[in-house]
Amino acid sequence: MGPVNETRISQFRKGVVELAILALLDGGELYGVEIVDTLGTDPALAISAGTVYPLLSRLKKGGLIDSVWRESPVGPPRKYYKLTKRGETELETMAAEWSGVVESIQRLLEARKS
Repeated sequence: MGPVNETRISQFRKGVVELAILALLDGGELYGVEIVDTLGTDPALAISAGTVYPLLSRLKKGGLIDSVWRESPVGPPRKYYKLTKRGETELETMAAEWSGVVESIQRLLEARKS
């Protein structure tokens, strides 16, 4: 994969990572490294901790997530993140918008083959 492809994939990823994080937190609380690692299991969503943590901060400032420090069974305390009610509502809205975008792009790509 060349530099142009890497740049394009990076731009796609940045556009959907907020939705991906909200969707992950819809399943329950996670701490930062869990979020980075879980996203990292899918190459299309893999992003660095340096990208995730500022985004978590922005989502918290926006009232979409909340955080709490908890003792860890191994090592220092961890900051756990969870969706707020506002975050749950925003996730539903974003998921619907995402589905609309995906359907529209899919129609365009299929029409191209005709």
